[in-house]
Amino acid sequence: MAYVIAEPCIGVKDHSCVEVCPVDCIHPSQDEPDFDQHDQLYIDPAECIDCDACVEACPVDAIFAEDQVPTEWERYIEINAAYYRGG
Repeated sequence: MAYVIAEPCIGVKDHSCVEVCPVDCIHPSQDEPDFDQHDQLYIDPAECIDCDACVEACPVDAIFAEDQVPTEWERYIEINAAYYRGG
């Protein structure tokens, strides 16, 4: 099960989670060309190893285990996956 970044990340894009991710599965990073085109960060569900490091690092409590995403933010499960499918 992967982790999901939800609504509290929008407009914040704090990179604390990126810095602690041991498998580099959170994008876009600040050095990627599409960074400014997105209003939040995304976790790759295929690459995430469920280590929980990003959850602890997130200053806005935007990261949840997929099965614990609050009901009002469940659409972010698909939003995160769609980013890695290319849309």
